[in-house]
Amino acid sequence: MAAQTSTPVSQRRLRVGIAMALTLLVILAGRLVFIQGVDAAGNAEKAMNQRLRPVELAPERGSILDTEGRVLAESVQRYDLVVDQRLVKDYTVWNNEKGGFDDVELDDALAELSEVLNIEVSELRALMVGDRPYRVVTRNVTPAVKNDAMAIKIPGLISQQVSERTYPNGAIAGSILGFLGSEGEPLEGLELSQNEHLTGTAGERLFEISADGVRIPNASFSETPAVNGQDLQLTIDQDVQWFAQEAIAAKANEYNAEWAAMTVLEAKTGDIVAMADSTTVDPAQPNETDSKFWRPLSVTQAFEPGSTGKIPTFAMALEEGSVTPEQGWTVPNSEEFSGQIINDSMEHSTYDMTTAGIFARSYNTGTVQVALTQDKETRHEYLERFGIGSAIGIGLPYAASGTLADWEDWDGRQQFTTTFGQGYSQTVLHTAQMTQAIANGGVMNSPRLIKALLDEDGTEHEVEPEEGTRVISEETAAEMLKLMEGVVDHGTAQPAQIAGYRVGGKTGTGQAAGVGGYDGHTTSFTMVAPLDDPEYIVTVSVYRPQGNWRDWKVTDTASQVMSYVLNKYNVPPNDAESESYDAFTEDPQKRAW
Repeated sequence: MAAQTSTPVSQRRLRVGIAMALTLLVILAGRLVFIQGVDAAGNAEKAMNQRLRPVELAPERGSILDTEGRVLAESVQRYDLVVDQRLVKDYTVWNNEKGGFDDVELDDALAELSEVLNIEVSELRALMVGDRPYRVVTRNVTPAVKNDAMAIKIPGLISQQVSERTYPNGAIAGSILGFLGSEGEPLEGLELSQNEHLTGTAGERLFEISADGVRIPNASFSETPAVNGQDLQLTIDQDVQWFAQEAIAAKANEYNAEWAAMTVLEAKTGDIVAMADSTTVDPAQPNETDSKFWRPLSVTQAFEPGSTGKIPTFAMALEEGSVTPEQGWTVPNSEEFSGQIINDSMEHSTYDMTTAGIFARSYNTGTVQVALTQDKETRHEYLERFGIGSAIGIGLPYAASGTLADWEDWDGRQQFTTTFGQGYSQTVLHTAQMTQAIANGGVMNSPRLIKALLDEDGTEHEVEPEEGTRVISEETAAEMLKLMEGVVDHGTAQPAQIAGYRVGGKTGTGQAAGVGGYDGHTTSFTMVAPLDDPEYIVTVSVYRPQGNWRDWKVTDTASQVMSYVLNKYNVPPNDAESESYDAFTEDPQKRAW
Protein backbone atom coordinates (compact mmCIF):
# COMPACT_ATOMS: atom_id res chain seq x y z
CA MET A 1 0.00 0.00 0.00
CA ALA A 2 2.81 2.50 0.89
CA ALA A 3 4.58 2.00 -2.44
CA GLN A 4 1.35 2.54 -4.34
CA THR A 5 0.58 5.91 -2.64
CA SER A 6 4.07 7.41 -3.16
CA THR A 7 4.03 7.17 -6.94
CA PRO A 8 1.40 9.87 -7.62
CA VAL A 9 3.14 12.29 -5.20
CA SER A 10 6.48 11.86 -6.91
CA GLN A 11 4.90 12.36 -10.27
CA ARG A 12 3.21 15.55 -9.12
CA ARG A 13 6.49 16.90 -7.79
CA LEU A 14 8.19 16.08 -11.03
CA ARG A 15 5.53 17.86 -13.02
CA VAL A 16 5.79 20.94 -10.77
CA GLY A 17 9.58 20.98 -11.14
CA ILE A 18 9.36 20.70 -14.90
CA ALA A 19 6.77 23.47 -15.01
CA MET A 20 8.95 25.78 -12.94
CA ALA A 21 11.96 25.02 -15.08
CA LEU A 22 9.98 25.72 -18.22
CA THR A 23 8.71 28.97 -16.71
CA LEU A 24 12.26 30.09 -15.91
CA LEU A 25 13.37 29.16 -19.40
CA VAL A 26 10.54 31.17 -20.88
CA ILE A 27 11.45 34.17 -18.70
CA LEU A 28 15.13 33.84 -19.61
CA ALA A 29 14.29 33.49 -23.27
CA GLY A 30 12.08 36.55 -23.08
CA ARG A 31 14.82 38.50 -21.37
CA LEU A 32 17.30 37.45 -24.03
CA VAL A 33 14.88 38.49 -26.75
CA PHE A 34 14.46 41.88 -25.03
CA ILE A 35 18.17 42.38 -24.55
CA GLN A 36 19.28 41.23 -27.97
CA GLY A 37 16.30 42.35 -29.96
CA VAL A 38 14.10 45.00 -28.40
CA ASP A 39 16.80 47.03 -26.46
CA ALA A 40 20.05 45.83 -27.94
CA ALA A 41 21.43 49.33 -28.46
CA GLY A 42 20.56 50.51 -24.96
CA ASN A 43 22.18 47.55 -23.29
CA ALA A 44 25.22 47.75 -25.47
CA GLU A 45 25.56 51.40 -24.45
CA LYS A 46 25.35 50.48 -20.77
CA ALA A 47 28.04 47.84 -21.23
CA MET A 48 30.24 50.33 -23.06
CA ASN A 49 29.77 52.94 -20.35
CA GLN A 50 30.92 50.44 -17.75
CA ARG A 51 34.10 49.84 -19.75
CA LEU A 52 34.87 53.50 -20.50
CA ARG A 53 37.35 55.40 -18.38
CA PRO A 54 37.68 59.19 -18.70
CA VAL A 55 41.02 60.95 -18.34
CA GLU A 56 41.15 64.73 -18.07
CA LEU A 57 43.57 66.43 -20.45
CA ALA A 58 44.98 69.42 -18.60
CA PRO A 59 45.66 72.57 -20.63
CA GLU A 60 49.07 74.17 -20.48
CA ARG A 61 49.07 77.40 -18.50
CA GLY A 62 50.03 80.43 -20.55
CA SER A 63 53.44 82.05 -20.16
CA ILE A 64 54.13 85.59 -19.05
CA LEU A 65 56.57 87.46 -21.28
CA ASP A 66 58.35 90.79 -21.10
CA THR A 67 57.97 93.44 -23.78
CA GLU A 68 60.57 91.74 -26.00
CA GLY A 69 59.03 88.29 -25.63
CA ARG A 70 61.47 86.96 -23.03
CA VAL A 71 59.97 84.47 -20.58
CA LEU A 72 59.23 85.72 -17.06
CA ALA A 73 56.94 82.81 -16.10
CA GLU A 74 56.15 79.56 -17.85
CA SER A 75 54.77 76.08 -17.28
CA VAL A 76 56.65 72.86 -17.88
CA GLN A 77 54.90 69.56 -18.58
CA ARG A 78 54.51 67.38 -15.51
CA TYR A 79 52.20 64.55 -14.48
CA ASP A 80 50.32 63.41 -11.40
CA LEU A 81 50.02 59.64 -11.04
CA VAL A 82 46.68 58.58 -9.53
CA VAL A 83 45.10 55.19 -8.97
CA ASP A 84 41.70 53.50 -8.79
CA GLN A 85 42.57 51.05 -6.01
CA ARG A 86 39.62 48.82 -6.88
CA LEU A 87 41.31 47.77 -10.10
CA VAL A 88 44.78 47.03 -8.72
CA LYS A 89 45.51 43.28 -8.78
CA ASP A 90 47.54 40.58 -10.51
CA TYR A 91 47.21 41.01 -14.24
CA THR A 92 48.39 39.98 -17.67
CA VAL A 93 50.26 41.91 -20.30
CA TRP A 94 50.58 41.24 -23.98
CA ASN A 95 53.93 39.82 -25.08
CA ASN A 96 54.60 40.77 -28.70
CA GLU A 97 57.48 38.31 -29.05
CA LYS A 98 55.50 35.21 -28.19
CA GLY A 99 52.15 36.60 -29.39
CA GLY A 100 50.36 35.93 -26.12
CA PHE A 101 49.76 37.17 -22.58
CA ASP A 102 52.20 36.95 -19.67
CA ASP A 103 51.03 36.73 -16.07
CA VAL A 104 52.31 39.52 -13.80
CA GLU A 105 52.17 39.35 -10.00
CA LEU A 106 51.23 42.62 -8.32
CA ASP A 107 54.13 42.40 -5.83
CA ASP A 108 56.62 42.26 -8.68
CA ALA A 109 54.94 45.19 -10.43
CA LEU A 110 54.96 47.31 -7.24
CA ALA A 111 58.65 46.55 -6.70
CA GLU A 112 59.39 47.76 -10.22
CA LEU A 113 57.23 50.88 -9.75
CA SER A 114 59.00 51.57 -6.44
CA GLU A 115 62.31 51.94 -8.25
CA VAL A 116 60.80 54.25 -10.86
CA LEU A 117 59.11 56.56 -8.34
CA ASN A 118 61.70 56.24 -5.57
CA ILE A 119 58.96 55.33 -3.07
CA GLU A 120 59.37 52.49 -0.57
CA VAL A 121 57.42 49.37 -1.57
CA SER A 122 55.49 49.32 1.71
CA GLU A 123 54.45 52.95 1.28
CA LEU A 124 53.58 52.35 -2.34
CA ARG A 125 51.42 49.35 -1.47
CA ALA A 126 49.48 51.45 1.06
CA LEU A 127 48.87 54.03 -1.65
CA MET A 128 47.93 51.56 -4.39
CA VAL A 129 45.98 48.78 -2.70
CA GLY A 130 42.54 49.34 -1.18
CA ASP A 131 38.99 50.13 -2.16
CA ARG A 132 39.22 53.86 -2.91
CA PRO A 133 38.27 54.87 -6.46
CA TYR A 134 40.77 57.77 -6.51
CA ARG A 135 44.04 58.32 -4.71
CA VAL A 136 47.11 60.34 -5.60
CA VAL A 137 50.25 58.22 -5.77
CA THR A 138 52.72 61.02 -6.55
CA ARG A 139 52.66 64.51 -8.06
CA ASN A 140 54.63 66.51 -10.60
CA VAL A 141 56.76 63.77 -12.14
CA THR A 142 58.60 64.39 -15.38
CA PRO A 143 57.36 62.95 -18.69
CA ALA A 144 60.20 60.39 -18.57
CA VAL A 145 59.18 59.14 -15.11
CA LYS A 146 55.55 59.04 -16.17
CA ASN A 147 56.39 56.95 -19.24
CA ASP A 148 58.43 54.47 -17.19
CA ALA A 149 55.65 54.16 -14.61
CA MET A 150 52.90 53.63 -17.15
CA ALA A 151 55.01 51.07 -19.06
CA ILE A 152 54.60 48.71 -16.06
CA LYS A 153 50.87 48.64 -16.96
CA ILE A 154 49.47 48.20 -13.45
CA PRO A 155 45.66 48.17 -13.69
CA GLY A 156 44.04 51.31 -12.31
CA LEU A 157 47.19 53.47 -12.48
CA ILE A 158 46.50 56.62 -14.53
CA SER A 159 48.62 59.66 -15.41
CA GLN A 160 47.10 63.13 -15.34
CA GLN A 161 48.93 65.95 -17.07
CA VAL A 162 49.57 69.02 -14.90
CA SER A 163 51.73 72.10 -15.19
CA GLU A 164 54.59 73.08 -12.93
CA ARG A 165 55.13 76.82 -12.86
CA THR A 166 58.68 78.08 -13.19
CA TYR A 167 60.13 81.58 -12.99
CA PRO A 168 63.47 81.50 -14.86
CA ASN A 169 64.58 84.95 -13.67
CA GLY A 170 63.96 84.36 -9.98
CA ALA A 171 62.83 87.52 -8.19
CA ILE A 172 62.87 89.81 -11.24
CA ALA A 173 59.35 91.33 -11.40
CA GLY A 174 58.25 88.77 -8.80
CA SER A 175 55.63 90.96 -7.16
CA ILE A 176 54.16 91.78 -10.58
CA LEU A 177 54.02 88.16 -11.73
CA GLY A 178 52.62 86.76 -8.48
CA PHE A 179 52.65 83.04 -7.79
CA LEU A 180 50.63 79.84 -7.47
CA GLY A 181 49.82 77.73 -4.43
CA SER A 182 50.90 74.13 -3.82
CA GLU A 183 47.81 72.85 -5.61
CA GLY A 184 48.37 75.13 -8.59
CA GLU A 185 45.80 77.71 -7.48
CA PRO A 186 46.62 81.36 -8.29
CA LEU A 187 47.35 83.44 -5.21
CA GLU A 188 48.95 86.76 -6.15
CA GLY A 189 49.81 89.16 -8.94
CA LEU A 190 49.07 88.58 -12.59
CA GLU A 191 48.84 84.85 -11.91
CA LEU A 192 45.70 85.68 -9.90
CA SER A 193 44.18 88.64 -11.74
CA GLN A 194 44.73 87.18 -15.23
CA ASN A 195 43.99 83.57 -14.32
CA GLU A 196 41.04 83.42 -16.71
CA HIS A 197 43.33 84.10 -19.67
CA LEU A 198 46.25 82.01 -18.45
CA THR A 199 44.32 78.87 -17.47
CA GLY A 200 42.83 77.58 -20.72
CA THR A 201 40.16 74.88 -20.98
CA ALA A 202 40.58 71.23 -19.97
CA GLY A 203 39.98 68.45 -22.50
CA GLU A 204 39.03 64.78 -22.01
CA ARG A 205 40.04 61.36 -23.38
CA LEU A 206 37.69 58.33 -23.12
CA PHE A 207 39.03 54.78 -23.63
CA GLU A 208 37.88 51.21 -22.97
CA ILE A 209 39.30 48.98 -20.24
CA SER A 210 38.92 45.26 -19.74
CA ALA A 211 37.65 43.59 -16.56
CA ASP A 212 41.17 43.62 -15.12
CA GLY A 213 41.43 47.38 -15.56
CA VAL A 214 43.90 47.32 -18.46
CA ARG A 215 43.19 49.43 -21.54
CA ILE A 216 41.93 47.29 -24.41
CA PRO A 217 44.43 47.45 -27.31
CA ASN A 218 43.08 48.91 -30.53
CA ALA A 219 39.74 49.71 -28.91
CA SER A 220 38.10 52.93 -30.06
CA PHE A 221 38.38 56.06 -27.97
CA SER A 222 37.30 59.67 -28.20
CA GLU A 223 39.22 62.80 -27.32
CA THR A 224 38.32 66.44 -26.78
CA PRO A 225 41.64 68.29 -26.90
CA ALA A 226 42.55 70.81 -24.23
CA VAL A 227 42.80 74.48 -25.17
CA ASN A 228 45.98 75.93 -23.74
CA GLY A 229 45.95 79.24 -21.90
CA GLN A 230 46.94 82.51 -23.53
CA ASP A 231 50.36 84.04 -23.03
CA LEU A 232 50.55 87.51 -21.48
CA GLN A 233 53.03 89.94 -22.99
CA LEU A 234 53.84 92.80 -20.65
CA THR A 235 55.19 96.30 -21.19
CA ILE A 236 57.91 95.46 -18.63
CA ASP A 237 61.49 95.30 -19.89
CA GLN A 238 63.26 92.65 -17.78
CA ASP A 239 66.64 94.40 -18.15
CA VAL A 240 65.32 97.73 -16.86
CA GLN A 241 63.34 95.89 -14.19
CA TRP A 242 66.49 94.18 -12.92
CA PHE A 243 68.50 97.41 -12.94
CA ALA A 244 65.75 99.32 -11.13
CA GLN A 245 65.39 96.59 -8.49
CA GLU A 246 69.11 96.68 -7.77
CA ALA A 247 69.17 100.48 -7.56
CA ILE A 248 66.13 100.88 -5.30
CA ALA A 249 67.26 98.07 -2.99
CA ALA A 250 70.62 99.81 -2.56
CA LYS A 251 68.91 103.11 -1.73
CA ALA A 252 66.61 101.53 0.86
CA ASN A 253 69.60 99.80 2.41
CA GLU A 254 71.58 103.06 2.48
CA TYR A 255 68.97 104.73 4.68
CA ASN A 256 67.71 101.59 6.46
CA ALA A 257 64.23 102.42 5.17
CA GLU A 258 61.09 100.37 5.78
CA TRP A 259 60.68 100.11 2.04
CA ALA A 260 61.37 101.92 -1.21
CA ALA A 261 59.73 101.73 -4.63
CA MET A 262 60.41 102.94 -8.16
CA THR A 263 58.35 103.12 -11.35
CA VAL A 264 59.60 103.79 -14.89
CA LEU A 265 57.03 104.92 -17.49
CA GLU A 266 57.09 105.75 -21.16
CA ALA A 267 56.20 109.43 -21.26
CA LYS A 268 54.09 109.36 -24.42
CA THR A 269 52.08 106.20 -23.70
CA GLY A 270 52.09 105.57 -19.95
CA ASP A 271 53.43 102.05 -20.56
CA ILE A 272 55.19 100.68 -17.47
CA VAL A 273 58.79 99.81 -18.31
CA ALA A 274 59.68 98.78 -14.75
CA MET A 275 58.05 98.70 -11.33
CA ALA A 276 60.65 97.84 -8.70
CA ASP A 277 60.61 97.35 -4.94
CA SER A 278 63.44 97.37 -2.42
CA THR A 279 62.55 93.78 -1.48
CA THR A 280 61.17 91.48 -4.15
CA VAL A 281 59.49 88.12 -3.75
CA ASP A 282 60.82 85.07 -5.59
CA PRO A 283 57.60 83.49 -6.95
CA ALA A 284 59.12 80.04 -6.60
CA GLN A 285 59.68 80.58 -2.85
CA PRO A 286 57.17 83.22 -1.71
CA ASN A 287 57.14 82.23 1.96
CA GLU A 288 60.74 83.34 2.31
CA THR A 289 59.63 86.98 1.82
CA ASP A 290 57.48 89.22 4.04
CA SER A 291 53.94 89.21 2.62
CA LYS A 292 54.02 93.02 2.28
CA PHE A 293 56.39 92.52 -0.64
CA TRP A 294 54.22 89.97 -2.43
CA ARG A 295 52.53 92.88 -4.24
CA PRO A 296 54.09 95.88 -6.03
CA LEU A 297 54.53 98.69 -3.52
CA SER A 298 54.09 101.26 -6.28
CA VAL A 299 50.49 100.02 -6.55
CA THR A 300 49.54 99.05 -3.01
CA GLN A 301 51.20 101.54 -0.63
CA ALA A 302 49.63 104.99 -0.31
CA PHE A 303 51.35 107.80 1.60
CA GLU A 304 51.31 111.58 1.87
CA PRO A 305 53.64 112.61 -0.97
CA GLY A 306 54.94 115.94 0.25
CA SER A 307 56.22 118.43 -2.29
CA THR A 308 55.79 116.25 -5.38
CA GLY A 309 52.14 117.12 -4.67
CA LYS A 310 52.93 120.72 -5.66
CA ILE A 311 52.74 119.73 -9.32
CA PRO A 312 48.90 119.92 -9.49
CA THR A 313 48.93 123.21 -7.55
CA PHE A 314 51.25 125.05 -9.95
CA ALA A 315 49.70 123.43 -13.03
CA MET A 316 46.28 124.65 -11.84
CA ALA A 317 47.44 128.22 -11.28
CA LEU A 318 49.13 128.40 -14.68
CA GLU A 319 46.21 126.74 -16.45
CA GLU A 320 43.66 129.07 -14.86
CA GLY A 321 45.80 132.07 -15.77
CA SER A 322 45.97 133.36 -12.21
CA VAL A 323 49.80 133.35 -12.20
CA THR A 324 52.67 133.50 -14.67
CA PRO A 325 56.05 131.73 -14.37
CA GLU A 326 57.99 134.95 -13.84
CA GLN A 327 55.45 136.68 -11.60
CA GLY A 328 57.03 138.08 -8.42
CA TRP A 329 56.21 136.99 -4.85
CA THR A 330 57.50 137.84 -1.40
CA VAL A 331 58.38 134.54 0.23
CA PRO A 332 59.14 134.43 3.98
CA ASN A 333 60.27 131.36 5.89
CA SER A 334 57.01 131.34 7.88
CA GLU A 335 53.63 132.90 7.19
CA GLU A 336 50.18 132.90 8.74
CA PHE A 337 47.13 132.11 6.57
CA SER A 338 43.70 132.38 8.19
CA GLY A 339 45.17 131.62 11.60
CA GLN A 340 47.31 128.71 10.37
CA ILE A 341 51.10 129.01 10.52
CA ILE A 342 52.82 127.53 7.46
CA ASN A 343 56.57 126.96 7.64
CA ASP A 344 59.24 126.02 5.16
CA SER A 345 61.32 122.98 6.01
CA MET A 346 64.62 124.83 5.97
CA GLU A 347 64.95 128.27 7.52
CA HIS A 348 65.69 131.05 5.02
CA SER A 349 65.53 134.80 4.62
CA THR A 350 62.54 136.50 3.05
CA TYR A 351 63.05 136.36 -0.72
CA ASP A 352 61.57 138.15 -3.70
CA MET A 353 60.97 135.17 -5.95
CA THR A 354 59.32 134.18 -9.20
CA THR A 355 56.59 131.55 -9.39
CA ALA A 356 59.17 129.30 -11.04
CA GLY A 357 61.62 129.94 -8.19
CA ILE A 358 59.09 128.96 -5.54
CA PHE A 359 58.59 125.67 -7.36
CA ALA A 360 62.34 125.12 -7.87
CA ARG A 361 63.16 125.65 -4.19
CA SER A 362 59.91 124.04 -3.05
CA TYR A 363 58.89 126.69 -0.51
CA ASN A 364 55.57 125.96 1.21
CA THR A 365 54.81 129.59 2.07
CA GLY A 366 55.12 130.62 -1.55
CA THR A 367 53.15 127.58 -2.73
CA VAL A 368 50.19 128.49 -0.53
CA GLN A 369 50.24 132.01 -1.95
CA VAL A 370 50.12 130.59 -5.49
CA ALA A 371 47.35 128.15 -4.55
CA LEU A 372 45.18 130.86 -2.98
CA THR A 373 44.77 132.49 -6.38
CA GLN A 374 42.06 129.81 -6.80
CA ASP A 375 39.30 128.66 -4.44
CA LYS A 376 39.21 125.36 -2.57
CA GLU A 377 36.80 123.71 -4.98
CA THR A 378 39.06 124.43 -7.95
CA ARG A 379 42.11 123.16 -6.07
CA HIS A 380 40.27 119.94 -5.28
CA GLU A 381 39.14 119.59 -8.89
CA TYR A 382 42.72 119.67 -10.15
CA LEU A 383 43.84 117.06 -7.65
CA GLU A 384 41.10 114.81 -8.99
CA ARG A 385 42.06 115.65 -12.59
CA PHE A 386 45.54 114.35 -11.89
CA GLY A 387 44.12 111.07 -10.58
CA ILE A 388 44.42 111.66 -6.85
CA GLY A 389 41.86 109.67 -4.86
CA SER A 390 41.18 107.07 -7.58
CA ALA A 391 42.73 103.62 -7.88
CA ILE A 392 44.83 103.03 -10.99
CA GLY A 393 43.78 99.84 -12.75
CA ILE A 394 46.66 98.13 -14.53
CA GLY A 395 45.41 94.55 -14.32
CA LEU A 396 46.80 93.84 -10.85
CA PRO A 397 44.74 93.19 -7.70
CA TYR A 398 44.67 95.30 -4.56
CA ALA A 399 45.43 98.69 -6.11
CA ALA A 400 45.31 101.47 -3.50
CA SER A 401 43.28 104.55 -4.34
CA GLY A 402 44.80 106.70 -1.62
CA THR A 403 42.62 109.21 0.18
CA LEU A 404 41.32 112.61 -0.84
CA ALA A 405 38.63 114.22 1.31
CA ASP A 406 36.03 116.39 -0.35
CA TRP A 407 36.98 120.07 -0.33
CA GLU A 408 33.95 120.89 1.80
CA ASP A 409 35.37 118.59 4.50
CA TRP A 410 38.85 120.14 4.59
CA ASP A 411 39.59 121.56 8.00
CA GLY A 412 41.23 124.90 8.65
CA ARG A 413 44.72 123.54 8.12
CA GLN A 414 44.04 120.88 5.49
CA GLN A 415 42.87 123.51 3.00
CA PHE A 416 46.49 124.73 2.96
CA THR A 417 48.49 121.51 3.44
CA THR A 418 46.80 119.87 0.44
CA THR A 419 48.50 122.48 -1.75
CA PHE A 420 51.91 121.02 -0.91
CA GLY A 421 51.22 117.30 -0.71
CA GLN A 422 49.98 116.73 2.85
CA GLY A 423 46.46 115.93 4.02
CA TYR A 424 45.85 113.35 1.29
CA SER A 425 47.64 110.21 0.11
CA GLN A 426 48.67 108.57 -3.13
CA THR A 427 50.94 105.82 -4.44
CA VAL A 428 54.22 105.98 -6.37
CA LEU A 429 52.24 105.07 -9.49
CA HIS A 430 49.97 108.09 -8.92
CA THR A 431 53.01 110.37 -8.83
CA ALA A 432 54.41 108.79 -11.99
CA GLN A 433 51.06 109.14 -13.76
CA MET A 434 50.82 112.78 -12.73
CA THR A 435 54.30 113.46 -14.12
CA GLN A 436 53.44 111.62 -17.33
CA ALA A 437 50.56 114.04 -17.92
CA ILE A 438 52.99 116.96 -17.77
CA ALA A 439 55.50 115.21 -20.05
CA ASN A 440 52.81 114.23 -22.56
CA GLY A 441 51.61 117.72 -23.39
CA GLY A 442 48.90 117.75 -20.72
CA VAL A 443 47.27 114.42 -21.69
CA MET A 444 47.27 111.83 -18.92
CA ASN A 445 47.33 108.19 -20.01
CA SER A 446 46.36 105.38 -17.68
CA PRO A 447 49.52 103.36 -17.03
CA ARG A 448 49.51 100.10 -19.00
CA LEU A 449 51.13 96.86 -17.83
CA ILE A 450 49.65 94.21 -20.15
CA LYS A 451 50.65 94.77 -23.77
CA ALA A 452 48.95 91.83 -25.51
CA LEU A 453 47.33 88.41 -25.16
CA LEU A 454 48.82 85.72 -27.40
CA ASP A 455 46.92 82.63 -28.53
CA GLU A 456 48.59 79.24 -28.89
CA ASP A 457 48.78 79.68 -32.66
CA GLY A 458 50.54 83.03 -32.27
CA THR A 459 47.53 85.26 -32.86
CA GLU A 460 48.09 88.52 -31.00
CA HIS A 461 45.32 90.45 -29.27
CA GLU A 462 46.73 93.82 -28.29
CA VAL A 463 45.39 95.29 -25.08
CA GLU A 464 44.54 98.71 -26.41
CA PRO A 465 45.58 101.59 -24.16
CA GLU A 466 42.75 103.63 -22.74
CA GLU A 467 42.21 106.95 -24.44
CA GLY A 468 44.16 109.67 -22.65
CA THR A 469 42.48 112.45 -20.71
CA ARG A 470 43.52 116.05 -21.15
CA VAL A 471 44.07 117.56 -17.73
CA ILE A 472 45.85 120.79 -18.73
CA SER A 473 46.61 122.53 -22.00
CA GLU A 474 49.70 121.82 -24.06
CA GLU A 475 50.92 125.34 -23.32
CA THR A 476 50.61 124.86 -19.55
CA ALA A 477 52.38 121.48 -19.76
CA ALA A 478 55.28 123.12 -21.62
CA GLU A 479 55.55 125.79 -18.91
CA MET A 480 55.47 123.14 -16.20
CA LEU A 481 58.39 121.34 -17.85
CA LYS A 482 60.38 124.56 -17.64
CA LEU A 483 59.49 124.87 -13.96
CA MET A 484 60.60 121.27 -13.43
CA GLU A 485 63.84 121.99 -15.28
CA GLY A 486 64.52 124.75 -12.77
CA VAL A 487 64.26 122.20 -9.96
CA VAL A 488 67.17 120.27 -11.50
CA ASP A 489 69.14 123.29 -12.75
CA HIS A 490 69.24 125.38 -9.57
CA GLY A 491 66.67 123.95 -7.18
CA THR A 492 66.32 120.98 -4.88
CA ALA A 493 67.30 118.25 -7.39
CA GLN A 494 70.67 119.28 -8.82
CA PRO A 495 72.18 115.77 -8.34
CA ALA A 496 69.66 114.55 -10.95
CA GLN A 497 71.43 116.33 -13.81
CA ILE A 498 72.51 114.11 -16.72
CA ALA A 499 75.22 115.38 -19.05
CA GLY A 500 73.93 116.15 -22.53
CA TYR A 501 70.23 116.06 -21.62
CA ARG A 502 67.67 118.57 -20.40
CA VAL A 503 66.15 117.03 -17.28
CA GLY A 504 63.23 118.13 -15.13
CA GLY A 505 61.74 116.88 -11.91
CA LYS A 506 60.22 117.54 -8.51
CA THR A 507 61.42 116.52 -5.09
CA GLY A 508 59.22 115.88 -2.09
CA THR A 509 59.55 115.02 1.58
CA GLY A 510 56.29 114.37 3.38
CA GLN A 511 55.46 113.42 6.93
CA ALA A 512 54.46 109.79 7.42
CA ALA A 513 51.43 109.15 9.57
CA GLY A 514 51.58 106.57 12.36
CA VAL A 515 49.13 105.36 14.99
CA GLY A 516 49.53 108.42 17.21
CA GLY A 517 50.21 111.00 14.51
CA TYR A 518 53.13 111.82 12.26
CA ASP A 519 56.18 109.81 13.29
CA GLY A 520 58.34 109.51 10.19
CA HIS A 521 58.84 110.73 6.64
CA THR A 522 58.68 109.71 3.00
CA THR A 523 61.21 111.21 0.61
CA SER A 524 60.52 111.17 -3.13
CA PHE A 525 61.61 112.39 -6.53
CA THR A 526 59.93 112.21 -9.92
CA MET A 527 61.79 113.14 -13.10
CA VAL A 528 61.34 113.36 -16.86
CA ALA A 529 63.90 113.37 -19.69
CA PRO A 530 64.79 114.62 -22.19
CA LEU A 531 62.67 117.76 -21.86
CA ASP A 532 62.90 118.83 -25.51
CA ASP A 533 61.11 115.55 -26.45
CA PRO A 534 60.08 113.69 -23.29
CA GLU A 535 60.59 109.94 -23.45
CA TYR A 536 60.68 108.51 -19.93
CA ILE A 537 59.49 109.11 -16.38
CA VAL A 538 61.33 107.77 -13.33
CA THR A 539 59.63 108.09 -9.94
CA VAL A 540 61.21 107.06 -6.63
CA SER A 541 59.88 107.02 -3.06
CA VAL A 542 61.65 105.88 0.11
CA TYR A 543 59.38 105.25 3.11
CA ARG A 544 60.59 105.97 6.65
CA PRO A 545 64.31 106.39 5.96
CA GLN A 546 66.44 106.66 9.09
CA GLY A 547 68.77 109.50 10.01
CA ASN A 548 68.64 113.25 9.45
CA TRP A 549 66.18 114.27 6.76
CA ARG A 550 68.62 116.89 5.48
CA ASP A 551 70.92 114.05 4.43
CA TRP A 552 68.35 112.10 2.43
CA LYS A 553 68.84 112.09 -1.31
CA VAL A 554 67.00 109.98 -3.88
CA THR A 555 67.71 112.16 -6.92
CA ASP A 556 70.95 110.26 -7.56
CA THR A 557 69.14 106.92 -7.74
CA ALA A 558 66.50 108.27 -10.12
CA SER A 559 69.20 109.82 -12.31
CA GLN A 560 71.18 106.57 -12.32
CA VAL A 561 68.16 104.62 -13.60
CA MET A 562 67.16 107.33 -16.08
CA SER A 563 70.70 107.33 -17.52
CA TYR A 564 70.51 103.56 -17.95
CA VAL A 565 67.14 103.80 -19.72
CA LEU A 566 68.21 106.60 -22.07
CA ASN A 567 71.31 104.63 -23.00
CA LYS A 568 69.46 101.31 -23.45
CA TYR A 569 66.90 102.83 -25.77
CA ASN A 570 69.45 104.91 -27.68
CA VAL A 571 67.97 108.30 -26.84
CA PRO A 572 70.70 110.65 -28.13
CA PRO A 573 71.96 113.62 -26.09
CA ASN A 574 71.74 117.00 -27.80
CA ASP A 575 73.31 119.45 -25.31
CA ALA A 576 70.32 121.79 -25.75
CA GLU A 577 70.23 124.97 -23.68
CA SER A 578 68.12 125.02 -20.54
CA GLU A 579 64.82 126.89 -20.73
CA SER A 580 64.30 127.17 -16.98
CA TYR A 581 63.19 130.49 -15.52
CA ASP A 582 65.09 132.70 -13.11
CA ALA A 583 64.25 131.89 -9.50
CA PHE A 584 64.46 135.44 -8.15
CA THR A 585 63.16 138.83 -9.12
CA GLU A 586 66.11 140.57 -7.39
CA ASP A 587 69.76 139.83 -6.54
CA PRO A 588 70.90 136.79 -8.61
CA GLN A 589 73.41 135.96 -5.85
CA LYS A 590 70.52 134.51 -3.90
CA ARG A 591 70.61 131.55 -6.26
CA ALA A 592 73.18 130.18 -3.79
CA TRP A 593 71.68 128.09 -1.00
